[in-house]
Parts: sequence; C-alpha cells; structure tokens
Amino acid sequence: MKTRYIFSSAILALTAISCTDLDVDIKSQYTELPDSEIATEAQLSNAFYGFRGALGRRFDEGVSCNSDEYTAVSFDGDYLNGRDMANFSLHMIDPDASKNQLNVYNDLQSAITNCNQVIFNLGGEDVDAVAPVRAVRAFYTFLLMDLWGDTPIIDHILAEGERIDRTPRAKVAEWIESELLTVRDKCYTEVNPFTYGKPTCWMVDALLAKLYINWNVYTKDVTKSDWNPDAPNAKLDDCIAACDRIINSKHFNLNDDYKIKFMYTNGSQIKDFIYAMPYDAATDTDGLNYARFRTWRRGQEKNGFYSIEMTNSVGGNMVLTPKFVELFCLPGDRRNDVIAGNVGDKISESTFDVYQYDNATGDPTTVRNTYEGTDITFTKDITLASGVDKDGNPQIPNADLNVGANITGWTQGYRSIKFFPDVNDYNIYSRRQDNDVPIFRYADILLTKCEAIVRGGIATGNDTAQSLFNQIRSYVHAPLLDQTPSLGDILDERGREFLDEHWRRNDLIRFGKFEEPWGFKDEYNPNARDPRNRIWPLSVDILNNNTNWTQNCPGFYD
Repeated sequence: MKTRYIFSSAILALTAISCTDLDVDIKSQYTELPDSEIATEAQLSNAFYGFRGALGRRFDEGVSCNSDEYTAVSFDGDYLNGRDMANFSLHMIDPDASKNQLNVYNDLQSAITNCNQVIFNLGGEDVDAVAPVRAVRAFYTFLLMDLWGDTPIIDHILAEGERIDRTPRAKVAEWIESELLTVRDKCYTEVNPFTYGKPTCWMVDALLAKLYINWNVYTKDVTKSDWNPDAPNAKLDDCIAACDRIINSKHFNLNDDYKIKFMYTNGSQIKDFIYAMPYDAATDTDGLNYARFRTWRRGQEKNGFYSIEMTNSVGGNMVLTPKFVELFCLPGDRRNDVIAGNVGDKISESTFDVYQYDNATGDPTTVRNTYEGTDITFTKDITLASGVDKDGNPQIPNADLNVGANITGWTQGYRSIKFFPDVNDYNIYSRRQDNDVPIFRYADILLTKCEAIVRGGIATGNDTAQSLFNQIRSYVHAPLLDQTPSLGDILDERGREFLDEHWRRNDLIRFGKFEEPWGFKDEYNPNARDPRNRIWPLSVDILNNNTNWTQNCPGFYD
C-alpha cells in the first residue's frame, strides 16, 4: 500500500502554505460552497481524477484488446461475457454486448460535466485558477474524439433537459487546440509531488503534441478507404515545437529503470512521467485492475505465478498476440523483462517455462510455477479449442475465442507483467493495485518528435530522428540504430516502449496499420479490413440517453 494519498497530500501541501482559512463549518448541506483552500483543492482534485475509474479497467479492456497487443480469450464460457472483450479483439464491436466498455463514454462525459461545475463554482473561465480544469476537460474531450469521432463540445453547465448535438470531429480537434493554447501558460509550471497527476503546462504540451501528430486522423475522414496515412501534415512543426518546450524544460529525463518505473512503488519520483493517473489500492473504490486480467487463469493458486498466493481470483483472459510478442526481439533490451515469455535472444522459441515472480522485485525466482503438481509452461501461439468441452458438447472454433477450460487453454499466450501488482494489496483490497499509470511520458515526446521529423517536420536544436530514437534504445540497453529510422522502425519501437499504456490503437490507425492481420479477426470477421472500424460505435445506453444522436457509421454498427 502506498503511503501517499492524493487528496490528503494536497491538503498537507496547502496547510504548509497557509493556515489562515481552514475553519470551515461542517454542515449536512451547503447553501453555498465553503471558501477555503482545502475546499478549492477538493473540487480541483475531483475534476482532475474523473478518469481514474475508467482507466483502471473498462477503458483498458476496450483499447488494449482493440489493438494488436492483446487477444481476449474465454474458457468454455468462463469470461466470455457475451463476447464483450472478444468483440474488441475481432474488430466487430457490438453496441449492446460490449456496452460495459463502450459506456466509458458516460464516464468521460460525466467528468466533463463535473469540470464545468468546478469552473462555474470557482468563478468562470476567466479565472486563472481554473486553467488546469479547462486543460483536463480538453483531455477528456480528446479521448471522446479519439475513440468515437464526432462528439459534443460541452463547455458550459447544461440546463435541465438541454439537448446537445455532436460536433464534427475536425471542429472538436480545432476547439481542443484553441482551448489548450489559451490555458497553457496559466497551468501549473512546477514539477513536484504537489503537481504530480495534475494538468501542468507540460501536460498541455504533451497533449498538443499528441493532437498534432494525429492531425490528419482527426481532421480528415478516417473511415473512408481513400484516407491516406502518409498525406502531408500541416501541424508537424507545431508538434515539434510542443515537444521542444518539454525537452528544453529539463524537468524530465530517462534515468528511471524501465521495469521499476511501472512497479507498484512508482510515483512522483519517476522523471519520465509527464502526466500520470495515481492509484492507491486502499482508497480507490474504482481502482486499478490490470493484474486481474493479465495473470493466467489459475495463476493465483498456491505455488502460483507470484511468490505470494493470491486469495482473490484472476481472469487471465487478456493474452498477448504472438505477432506483438515478436516485437520484443532485441538482445539486452530491458523491455523484454516485462513479458512473461521467451523474448529477446529466445524469441524463436514457442514455449516458456514459468517460474514464480518475486512479489518484492517483480523478477523471476528459481521456483517453478505449478498447478495441481504440474509444471506450468506457456505457449506463445494461441489455438482455439476444438473437440468436446468439459460437459461433452462439441466444440467448433468460433468468435467466442474459446481456448478451453483446462491447463492447455489457460496457459496459451504470453503475459504482460509490466504493471506488476503488490499481491498483498491485491488480496486485501478486492484485486486493486497501487501502480500509477502514465498517460504522457518523456519517452513518448522523444519518439513523437522523431516521428514528426521523419514525416517531414523541420529538425530543431541538435536533434535528429536518429539521435532521438537512440535515446530510447540507449536507456533500455537495446542495440542502437545506425541509420535514420523508418516509420516502420518507429511504430515497432512505440510498440515495445508503450505496451499497456493505451496508445497502440491510436498509433496503428495513424500509421495505417489498424487493418493488418493479427489474432483471429480475419478468420471470424468478414469486415475486419473495413476502415469504419477506426471509430467505435456508441453503446445502446448512450443512444437511449441521447435520442437526437445517430449511430456511428449508419448501416455498419446498427
């Protein structure tokens, strides 16, 4: 369990600054908001962390399984759940069956609504103190635009019964840019434990860089077959300028060990993190649940996957695709160590003998993981079940992505241990974890500037595409590149660097690789190559609540 708590830390910081306005009467209801720094900080924190619950599970499920990182599997019906996650893996998302993940839309829209209330409470948009709230509101709007395309710009408190319309995606992108440029210089500038997890001006720059590098995705019709991922991007130099502001600030670096910075002990000390979502297993009701779905199905047992037995069960239904695992092929690369499978020098091997992972270090021990007396071995390839199931019923491989409810099925596919759990907290706090999840990292800024240069942007300072790329290779101890990286090199490097950080789907679309074959989508989805898959459908719940809206790509998702 982490010793720091987000809100209580903020209170401590405020009391250290001023103790002149802390006497707030405690009442069952306020007719007007209490006027104190603590009350203000509470409102701000509520706005800043509105995405925590969705990021901790449902957003992760949808975005990760929609990319080439993961295939969602089931076990003779166990964890099938109406094919909710399988649909994302197969690029055949169903607005009803997958509404648990699609209703992240509601979470983000509620977070935006809360931001608007905080802005109003603190005096309106002209008050400098609300600039970080406007920045995080733009971020939430960015996520809606990125996943669902057209989305409303909600920049005011909605009147009761007010009907809002969706704004075209290109106009949303322009609004986000304008909003971020307006508030950037009014956001937090310091980088310290108090501003950790909050929208600083550097977070704004990182979001601008992400917006600009994807400008042609957001301002052109990406659902058309003639959309060109290599078309000229008018915002490349703006992207480079945003990256340069972060680089030149000297606030961030790559000195942190790759594996350690994602452990459950991470936090504000990690200098690679520009903007992160903090988690505390003890206090977050809707917390981080990544290990639950990435630990193999019976890995919680005694003598299991970890050196401490898990008393809460795991799902094990998110397995890495063989194609994605093959990216982790560089000798000496520290990033290989976040994959439970034969990678690096042993990438050609198709099986992996599993040893327990030490709860304190996240490193493998010399103790074999066994289940009912059998040594556990993972297979890199994933083979769907056929024959008969445990009840004697015929099994035919299909879109259930069923691998069987037995030791053979449970151990198919290599696993990510990047966000390594503290099993003690997992056991005590209903499967929740303490790992903070980075949203924007300095490593991303370096690779984004590298990509912008390769795509035609003007190099600045002493940086070249090759030198930026090799900063990444150097800190993870991977072989350096001896030539200018290609776009293919950059996409592969981004896959290695940002596994489990929810940018892979975004990257694949921008590079024109979202329709490439991986997993089982070509086998069970005749529309797997349709470009309309590049935006998500609206869930039936969203459409029922917004009767003036129409489904994305009418006739495709309807």
